[in-house]
Amino acid sequence: MKYTVEVEIDKPLNKVVEVFRNTENYYDWMKGLENIEQLKGTPGEEGAETLLHFTIGKRKMKMKEVVLRSNLPVSYLVSYNVKGVYNEVDNKFESIDNNRTLYTTANYFRFSGLMKLFSVFGKKSFTKQSLKYANDFKKFVEEKYEQND
Repeated sequence: MKYTVEVEIDKPLNKVVEVFRNTENYYDWMKGLENIEQLKGTPGEEGAETLLHFTIGKRKMKMKEVVLRSNLPVSYLVSYNVKGVYNEVDNKFESIDNNRTLYTTANYFRFSGLMKLFSVFGKKSFTKQSLKYANDFKKFVEEKYEQND
């Protein structure tokens, strides 16, 4: 399953990328993120491996993140692995003008086991969740720099 999500952020490219690079900010815009556990490498650099601990509703989940390419703002490609799901997300940032940035995520999913059903029935819910994270990131960036401008 593949799809792309885009949002315009009302802040300059350098500010948006600055917020995105700081993994401590993930707690503020990734709903359900409880803990970030660095397993290998330097956060944000190619080859870095991280275990993300989420609580979504009553469900606890651990997701392994691997940085496959780190070339911000052009591309920040990461993979996520959780039981039955492999996901790659290519985050891209592009300046629209001096005060606006286009944030695009190209998403690719591969499912196994029972999770294969989601590839048929779940595209809409996965797209909706990706758009929610992108909009939550947008809101966080705009509010963070509203206070500091």
